[in-house]
Amino acid sequence: MAGTEGGRGAGPLLLGVRHHGPGSARAVRAALAAARPRVVLIEGPPEADALIPLAADEGMRPPVALLAHAVDEPGRSAFWPLAEFSPEWVAIRWALEHEVPARFIDLPATHTLAWRKDDEADNDDAEGELTGEEQPPEPIAGTPTAETPSAGSPSSEFPSASDPAAPDPSTPDIDLRVDPLAVLAEAAGYDDPERWWEDVVEHRGVGERDAFAPFTALEEAMGALRETYGVGGRDRDLVREAYMRLQVRAAQREFEDDVAVVCGAWHVPALRQKASVAADRALLKGLPKVKADLTWVPWTHRRLSRASGYGAGIDSPGWYGHLFSAPDRPVERWMTKVAGLFREEDRIVSPAHVIEAVRLAETLAVMRGRPLPGLGETTDAVRAVMCEGSDVPLSLVRDRLVVGDVLGEVPPGAPAVPLQRDLDRSQRRLRIKPEALERELELDLRKEIDAGRSTLLHRLRLLRIEWGEPAASRGSTGTFRETWRLRWEPELAVRVAEAGVWGTTVPAAATAKAEADAVGAESLADVTALAEHCLLAELPDALPVVMKVLADRAALDTDVGHLAQALPALVRSLRYGDVRGTDTGALTEVAAGLAERVFVGLPPACAALDGDAAEEMRRHVDAVHGAVGLLGDAGGSGAESGHGDLRVRWRAVLRTLSARDTVPGVIRGRAVRLLLDEGELGADEAARLMGLVLSPGTPPADAAAWIEGFVGGGGGLLLVHDERLLGLVDEWLTRVPAEAFTDVLPLLRRTFSSYEPGVRRTLGELVRRGPGKQTGTTTAVAGIPGFGAEPDAGRADAVVPVLRLLLGLDDDELVGVAG
Repeated sequence: MAGTEGGRGAGPLLLGVRHHGPGSARAVRAALAAARPRVVLIEGPPEADALIPLAADEGMRPPVALLAHAVDEPGRSAFWPLAEFSPEWVAIRWALEHEVPARFIDLPATHTLAWRKDDEADNDDAEGELTGEEQPPEPIAGTPTAETPSAGSPSSEFPSASDPAAPDPSTPDIDLRVDPLAVLAEAAGYDDPERWWEDVVEHRGVGERDAFAPFTALEEAMGALRETYGVGGRDRDLVREAYMRLQVRAAQREFEDDVAVVCGAWHVPALRQKASVAADRALLKGLPKVKADLTWVPWTHRRLSRASGYGAGIDSPGWYGHLFSAPDRPVERWMTKVAGLFREEDRIVSPAHVIEAVRLAETLAVMRGRPLPGLGETTDAVRAVMCEGSDVPLSLVRDRLVVGDVLGEVPPGAPAVPLQRDLDRSQRRLRIKPEALERELELDLRKEIDAGRSTLLHRLRLLRIEWGEPAASRGSTGTFRETWRLRWEPELAVRVAEAGVWGTTVPAAATAKAEADAVGAESLADVTALAEHCLLAELPDALPVVMKVLADRAALDTDVGHLAQALPALVRSLRYGDVRGTDTGALTEVAAGLAERVFVGLPPACAALDGDAAEEMRRHVDAVHGAVGLLGDAGGSGAESGHGDLRVRWRAVLRTLSARDTVPGVIRGRAVRLLLDEGELGADEAARLMGLVLSPGTPPADAAAWIEGFVGGGGGLLLVHDERLLGLVDEWLTRVPAEAFTDVLPLLRRTFSSYEPGVRRTLGELVRRGPGKQTGTTTAVAGIPGFGAEPDAGRADAVVPVLRLLLGLDDDELVGVAG
């Protein structure tokens, strides 16, 4: 092997690295160039050897990850993330460029996935160490898995021996888990392991005379740690290292000593030690197995960061990527990036800011005794110079640059489950590309491509593939508009693999999943929501099964609350028939039958309710009222559909509720209000009913509840435009005894606080004047703007400039429009 005259001796070339370390990556590239090995062995699952050539594909752009999942249980999975600055990725690329074989030598995924299965079984009755998270399995190659976030980095996964949070080694049944970086940093007088690593590795150049010197020094340090701490509390490392030693021996038999091994520095002393083949094989005997599949999947810088909750090992992947890719002057180039970001966000940043920030960062590095400015110095300089001491704009730098939203790409030729391939085809056909940065997507369902995008996103939601989340539309509330908030996370590749058990295409899988969910639904409301989702996702083949389950559940459910809760979602689904061209005839029939049962059961169900139950039932009454209006419209004419008189029967139910003394006041008041809104009750009759309720014979609490039902939820305009009603409320309120006033005050405050500020102000002015002195609409209030007897020309003219800007008209045109 070339290069043996340097600092390396006989035997395989062991290159101990820190996973996702740009300094290690540069050193690996230099060492491989100097040694020119005939084979490169890399820490990783050997089942992925066949996937290595894809790293040379033009369509492969890191960050990416190797995904392994159990064939029979796709949700049991593990990731091996690789960034452009990962030493393993650099080793793979070097081997492919120089036509040298590259192989993975870590314990096969078939065993590590089986280990996780055993861990989960053991931990079913045990509480995990991570708050709110499942106890993680042993890390794989220093990288945690997607299912169980880790608390630390590959080389700092565990508390240090000096950490007060670390377990006491004297405590029985607790392993002391050591953080190698923390121990070395503490020995060097550093209180921050990351800062120590930057100073001794990231900020030093690759040795020109001896490319192997960094690895020799790191091996000696790790050897001392292994002598002191053993395996650092990770007994399974012994098994992994035994397998790696066997693979290194096999490579040596084939290539002699022209072998280079790229692995975590923690493992180097174990690979260097002499161990018999029999002893290593004994450690591997009887390991559990599961059948596993592997492929490449896109990854993101955000998922490499501890801040994401995944914890693949580094705080600042964007910063590390910059250090690796910058050919020279990394601080100057970084400050230029920051300035560009601020300018995109319309912040004023000049070249002078960049120059001053660079000078300040360099000065801080000198004052702190550092060889070069690190992330801490550059961040402090940006805060002081470009952010004027504020952390608010600095958070943008942290999110966009220090961490970043880079999303890798995988070539189409990478192995994938059939469902993933169908999803890829749909994404290309609909021109909707996965992105790591969260964005909003506005859809107009009248357009074919937008309707297709909506259908795809709804189908994926049925499959629990949460790529998109519905959001409120800002521009329109029509049913032909949808707004989605999209963000692609790497874990969604696992969800796609899991959903593959339902079918090989997105429509087939969503149909099968909807049918299974309908059969297993726990409540009637769940089934009605599923029917709505099937319509949104355009799954006509699933609707018959869902509708049958819905009809059966509706026939057996006797709880009026459940029926009233289910009806609005069911009727809401009818709106999508016109926009999406879906036949909703069967859905209309079921909804009509459900409405009939609500009409019959609602009056008895509203009797003798306490305050909380009455408020909940009032919400059901509101929802049913809206649903009946939609259902009556969808049913067509009464002669043809038989549903035209639903509104008539519903109004009869409201009259019954408004007249029964056993019905709580909040429901009776709401029934009167709905009848008034529908035009079935005149203003005089509504005033008469309010007068009866607010008479001295009615307990104040009941009267306050009636008022809440009648004018709550936006009913303030009724009091503004009908001063008779406001006068009745005012007169009643003045008669409430002092001892009862504190009881009714919370109800009244809750009612009136829901009004818009303008409505509250108007009511206050009317009460100050004295409501009820004049009937009809609101009349003039002397001296109060907006309450004059005639239109106020001055106030009207004030809006003319705004109208001119909105309409894009000049003065003459605006006068013509007004005329």
